[in-house]
Amino acid sequence: MSWIENRFEDGLMVTSVDWALNWARQSSIWPMTFGLACCAIEMMATGAARFDLDRFGASVFRPTPRQSDLMIVAGTVSFKMASRLKRLYQQMPEPKFVLAMGACTIGGGPYCKYGYHVVKGVELIVPVDVFVPGCPPRPEALIEGIMRLQDKIRERTIAKAKA
Repeated sequence: MSWIENRFEDGLMVTSVDWALNWARQSSIWPMTFGLACCAIEMMATGAARFDLDRFGASVFRPTPRQSDLMIVAGTVSFKMASRLKRLYQQMPEPKFVLAMGACTIGGGPYCKYGYHVVKGVELIVPVDVFVPGCPPRPEALIEGIMRLQDKIRERTIAKAKA
């Protein structure tokens, strides 16, 4: 029997490691830009000095999926781009997150009914963590979406489920 056994409650060490990992992940989100239409202009405005995305730890937009952990899909996703979007998502390292920005990304937008070329929601291609509605959504809405993603990251755990 060890001298430290039964001195601490169960899961104490895992909880502290969880807190440290989640704090590091939520404070250094590296988004990959995947701007396809007019929502991408609002995404670029969010990264500008006026909205200061730096204070949330998510300002360095990465040009490659291997350096990013958040994919911001902004704009109309056509069936031609769907395979490329999925390939980029698969190249991202774990843990990876997806933020769908704009009405066209979330549900097809005005092209939903008669647009044969438009995917009726990006969640049909990749799993989406946060939806930011609007046409196009304002930079404040994207910042709110990033804050909701940080809340989601804060609740993650590395502990195995008890059987």
